[in-house]
Amino acid sequence: MQIVLFEDELTTRLAPLACAEPAFAITCGGYKLVQLVSTLGPELTVVRKHLAAVEAETFPQRVPSQPLAGPVLFVNARMAPSIAVFQRLKALADARREGIVMAGEQKNQIAAALIAKPSRPIELPTGDAAAAAIVSLIESFKLPQLTVDLPLLEYPHDVLRHHLACCREDLEYRIRTGPPQSYPAASGPAGSHPVVPHPGYREVRDGVFVAEKASLGEHVVTDTKNGPIIIDHEATIGPFCFLRGPVYIGPCAKVNEHAALKDCVSLGHHTKVGGEVEGSIIEPFSNKQHHGFLGHSYVGSWVNIGAGTCNSDLKNTYGIVHAEYAGEKTSTGLQFVGSFIGDYAKTAINTSIFTGKIIGVCSLVYGFVTTNVPSFCNYARSLVPPGAAEATGMTDLPADVMISIQRRMFSRRQIPQRQCDIQLIRDLYAQAQRERQLPHEPLAL
Repeated sequence: MQIVLFEDELTTRLAPLACAEPAFAITCGGYKLVQLVSTLGPELTVVRKHLAAVEAETFPQRVPSQPLAGPVLFVNARMAPSIAVFQRLKALADARREGIVMAGEQKNQIAAALIAKPSRPIELPTGDAAAAAIVSLIESFKLPQLTVDLPLLEYPHDVLRHHLACCREDLEYRIRTGPPQSYPAASGPAGSHPVVPHPGYREVRDGVFVAEKASLGEHVVTDTKNGPIIIDHEATIGPFCFLRGPVYIGPCAKVNEHAALKDCVSLGHHTKVGGEVEGSIIEPFSNKQHHGFLGHSYVGSWVNIGAGTCNSDLKNTYGIVHAEYAGEKTSTGLQFVGSFIGDYAKTAINTSIFTGKIIGVCSLVYGFVTTNVPSFCNYARSLVPPGAAEATGMTDLPADVMISIQRRMFSRRQIPQRQCDIQLIRDLYAQAQRERQLPHEPLAL
């Protein structure tokens, strides 16, 4: 069976989480969607135009080279990547039952579609209109509708909501099955087997599982009453740390001394983390090395969080948090919501981020963050003297500056900067032009 991961037109609502990465690369719980669906068969991808070159150079095997003859399983890149959802998708694939699964409040969004015997070769669209064309292509086959619960991520806060709900189950699944793409997945529904460690992990304490070459420092305190702790290969935990599960520490991650990771924390590979982190996701190659609090937040890749940076994840009123997306306020339905930080963003020392704020990709942030931060923006509103002429505290960050920053960051990790990486920054800058034209909004406390 051929798997096609596709981005649709609503993927843009996941900004800034899915700006510099496809939506299927968002971590939620313990997995990315692409890691899960790869166990069903070889995957192809249909992504937005600005991501196509990076996707093609990084994963050439995912690029469609010829029309598909079937069977083909189409999977929306916004599908919530929990083990429970994946098991339903796997059951659909195993049954080879042709049909389409709709999601969303109005049941008007394609979550998945299985075409067992196409009436014609399936040629996947590319270019600017690929997101709309892929939906039209699937609809053109007039498939019967199937009733399967395959929820989609609508807004950034949905990632946090699903993450908190599925983190424990995802990590227990990982313990049984081993690292994704390295070992075959276990059969049977999630939770149907005892948590017996896969050979890729060994249990060194009650509920604490480590992979090869992982290390724990002296005087590390662990609490696994609410979920396991997984320390993946070559990850290191410094001395005097506190870990309260469920917690996942990815390959080659480094947790600095005296850090506290609590209650649904997922660290991507090659991250460096210190201070206090609770209920949050930190994607690969990002750093939060020093003291400061990060709570109920999502941090993209290649982000650097300065010493003393803290975010609020609870309103003084203890009420439900409302987030603002594209100028419209939306109820998250959650009492605890921190911040959503896009790829390549940076915070200065002692930055304070208010509840439910969005920090765009490639932005540099200083002082008090009381409003959303556009992409490619120098944000220092609280540092502007009162009465200063034309004082917005927000200035444009040129693409060339961010390209230079990207090159320096990559070189520190011995990663070459490719032409497609440079072009991605330029494309993101062009897309963010409208964001940067809205700097005069009042303080939103």
